[in-house]
Amino acid sequence: MMAAAVAGQRGLRVVLIDHSAKLAEKIRISGGGRCNFTNVGTRPANFLSQNPHFCRSALAAYTPRDFIGLVEKHGIRWHEKHRGQLFCDESSEDIIAMLKRECDEGRVAWRMPCAVSEIAQDRGAYLLHTSLGTISARQLVMATGGMAIPQLGATDFALSIARQFGLKVVEPRPALVPLTFDAQQWQPFAALSGLALEVIVKNDVGTRKERPGAKVRQTEFLEDLLFTHRGLSGPAILQISSFWNPGEPIHVDLAPHQDLERDLLDAKSGSRQQLSTVLASLWPKRLAEQWLATFDGMGVDPGAMRLADTPDKTLRHLAQHIHSWTLVPDGTAGYKKAEVMRGGVDTRALNQKTMEVTAVPGLYFVGEAVDVTGWLGGYNFQWAWASGVACGRTVSGS
Repeated sequence: MMAAAVAGQRGLRVVLIDHSAKLAEKIRISGGGRCNFTNVGTRPANFLSQNPHFCRSALAAYTPRDFIGLVEKHGIRWHEKHRGQLFCDESSEDIIAMLKRECDEGRVAWRMPCAVSEIAQDRGAYLLHTSLGTISARQLVMATGGMAIPQLGATDFALSIARQFGLKVVEPRPALVPLTFDAQQWQPFAALSGLALEVIVKNDVGTRKERPGAKVRQTEFLEDLLFTHRGLSGPAILQISSFWNPGEPIHVDLAPHQDLERDLLDAKSGSRQQLSTVLASLWPKRLAEQWLATFDGMGVDPGAMRLADTPDKTLRHLAQHIHSWTLVPDGTAGYKKAEVMRGGVDTRALNQKTMEVTAVPGLYFVGEAVDVTGWLGGYNFQWAWASGVACGRTVSGS
């Protein structure tokens, strides 16, 4: 819609094709129904790509302030939640209606619901064979997103078209997604489902399998973590999941604002408190009790152990374990639970200022379909707006 509106308002004849019967379902459900439509702190460092500099041009040419201006032009009230995340005061429907009005202003024609069965080239034009007939156009923009949330109609259509035209595709994977663990390994923590706390989570430092020899900068996030029946979720885990690769560990600091070793040793002298009571002052009680019950350094019933009776060595080991809980996920919750797709059309085949395929004139890829994946918090929407505008401003012909 963003690319179509901008191109249409430049006077081009534009037809927008969508296979769904419902418009912009991903916008509708985002941000708990209020659409986290951008992040004021957006910068290239907030995005993952095998070609990390690719997103710079589009993001610089269309900034969060530009989109806020559009939102305000349409009288949509908004607020900043935290860490630069902007939400509608009322409903995500406001953003959908805004984009629809922008398309109407550009006299965009709609074909919806309309399925595309085949795309071919004929004498400099693209022929789209659809359920509503054949459409011919000299310029074709693929803005069909990624594979996240297939229940809303997400598919790999853009990737299949990219491959049809000889483009490389960076391996797609679920991103911003809960992490899962072996059922037996996770059994002691499954009962904590629904419990949340603030943590620091880090990825492992090593090399990427898809880029042998390339060093990986450790990334960390201070966010909330949520225990689930199958593993871990919450903003902290969704963030780190985009950096995680199968077989790699993640590291979680469960007491990020404390020097737990110092605090435990300082409090030990003359303390009559049980160790579980001390930990329960930091965490929810059931986490403290479950953690001690599964901690392999105790050797005794933790419920009966007083802090004063706990050896210093055990307290140090306990503190280290809490500050660096290391786990190896066995997978993710998949595209059904993922917010976005990581990977996509290799951006080295695209012009960074226009989104056009350099070897295939008139073919463009924008948004989530390309190998640019943002952090959690409005960044992926800003990439959608920015890449759509970059294309809409430069696409030519009808």
